[in-house]
Amino acid sequence: MELTVLGTSGTWPGPGGATSGFLVQHDGFNLWVDAGTGTFARLQQHIAVADIHAVLVTHAHPDHFVDLYSCFYARHYGGLGTDSLTLVCPQDFYGHFGELVSEDGKDVAAQAFEVRATNPGTAYDLGPFRVEAFEMAHVGVSALGFRIEAEGASLAYTGDAGPSDDVVKLARDADVFLSEATWQDQENLLPFHLSARQAGEHAERAGAGRLLLTHIWPTLDAATSLAQAAEAYRGPVELAVEGARIEVRR
Repeated sequence: MELTVLGTSGTWPGPGGATSGFLVQHDGFNLWVDAGTGTFARLQQHIAVADIHAVLVTHAHPDHFVDLYSCFYARHYGGLGTDSLTLVCPQDFYGHFGELVSEDGKDVAAQAFEVRATNPGTAYDLGPFRVEAFEMAHVGVSALGFRIEAEGASLAYTGDAGPSDDVVKLARDADVFLSEATWQDQENLLPFHLSARQAGEHAERAGAGRLLLTHIWPTLDAATSLAQAAEAYRGPVELAVEGARIEVRR
């Protein structure tokens, strides 16, 4: 499968950047994973709006889903695609999302999307992909990490996650582990995001084949994040760079 990086900034985008969002493709199927600020525009540089086949949203924080509104308007009102686009999300997500675009109480978002409200441990077949949801430790909302597999290749993505054994389970023997790395070494790290070093530690425990760092706080020096992760993880580690295309293979 192929992973295209649409946006990587943590919480807000830096100049010319975008927050969390990725395109995962295999066998002609296009899966949009997280829909953060600026990622819908980036997505259209690679595929047509009508060619989005399914969307995964990890949790209901704006830097991971606000561009889903742009997608909704383009497809539902702009005619760029059909209704009932598959949307896999946590159980509490749709209540945050759907009300904002209702029409005098009419739930038009439910026409535009086929919502699959998902619990940890649930698995779906989406086109050529097998997608499994894992519970992530975050704050204020339910948060899921997703493991995406196709023809033996595996991609594990945390969304936003604090340190936990569930992160290790998500990333166990994954070919590519796409992990948030919001912070760098400091005292009193909060338990609902990973630092770069913690991302490396979880990748090492999981035996992941390759570590990609994303969701780095925009004011931090990314090279420092990379160095701290590399001190904790013995495998190949790199930054997820916006626009990059990465082959995920066994």
